[in-house]
Amino acid sequence: MRPMIGISCCVKAFGTFNTPNHAASDSYVKVVMGPVGGIPALIPCAGPDCVDDVLARLDGLIMTGSRSNVWPEYYGGPPHLEGTPEDHQRDATTLPLIRAAIAKGIPLLAICRGMQELNVALGGSLDQRIQDLDGRMDHSTPSDQHIPLVRTGKAHGVRLKPNTLLARLSNAESIPVNSLHNQGVQKLAPSLVAEAWAPDGTVEAVRVEGAKAFAMGVQWHPEYDWDRDALSRSIFEVFAEACRAHVDARDGRKLQAAE
Repeated sequence: MRPMIGISCCVKAFGTFNTPNHAASDSYVKVVMGPVGGIPALIPCAGPDCVDDVLARLDGLIMTGSRSNVWPEYYGGPPHLEGTPEDHQRDATTLPLIRAAIAKGIPLLAICRGMQELNVALGGSLDQRIQDLDGRMDHSTPSDQHIPLVRTGKAHGVRLKPNTLLARLSNAESIPVNSLHNQGVQKLAPSLVAEAWAPDGTVEAVRVEGAKAFAMGVQWHPEYDWDRDALSRSIFEVFAEACRAHVDARDGRKLQAAE
């Protein structure tokens, strides 16, 4: 049986009347059906009450990227600048969802905003606009974002911590990545370990120390180029292995209960 993979949604306005919709990019659906080999299940921003029931049906969880920023009240940061996109319904759902998934041993891959949520959910904080800080790079979406390969192409290098998953998968000391974010890790959560850094010191990848199952975050978007980038594909393949292991363990428990 293929693993059921939850994909976190945003609340976005669509149509003539700006009707709120719960949505996730098609790129996440395609990667779940591609190298992950799973069944995608979009998770609406329904709040914390549904978290346990949702996770009971999942074998893996992908926390998606988004243009919105995590609400600073969750990590004691200053208010966002006027015009900064926020998604309070998403925050109210994803932060408890992340904590519960880790506690239950459900494999988790957090991407871009998802990695920022992972850090905040576990007690870390964020810089809101890295490009405004002294000595830091502009990590935000390129101005030529209407040209897909410019928007999603490799933007800068990332230094990898030796003997980590990414270092083993890439067989390299550094890798090129895309870059489409304003926020970034300020204070790392106590249970997170940094495993990759941009040239300006921005944390680009983390893992949850002592997690029961696969639990990591990357600041870039491997879902954009898994079909042509070996490392991006490998990240999802390792995640898929963890999700299949969750399926096997769950089926084993069901079999024992039936005997």
